[in-house]
Amino acid sequence: MFELKASGEKFHFVLKAANGQVILSSQMYSSKASAMNGIESIKTNAVNDDLYERKTAANGKFHFNLKSTNGQIIGSSQMYASESGVSNGIASVKKNAPSAGVKEV
Repeated sequence: MFELKASGEKFHFVLKAANGQVILSSQMYSSKASAMNGIESIKTNAVNDDLYERKTAANGKFHFNLKSTNGQIIGSSQMYASESGVSNGIASVKKNAPSAGVKEV
């Protein structure tokens, strides 16, 4: 489920797995329409392995970004203790995003 949130005049969203855990977070968008476009982009691009960028933070933890076909980051994961956690997170996005509904909170 995507949860769309307003923060003042800006909007952002998170993608949650069935267990309620946040698996992907967006940037801030200047309009609700832009945020909805971001959600649609994630739904479309989530299945493409080539669009996931695996990263290692300075503290040694792991995370990933999902990029659109133009290279822009459209979603970022939480930090994981292991690379296998990143792989599980990506698998969860691929499973949940394409058919996820949108709820405004």
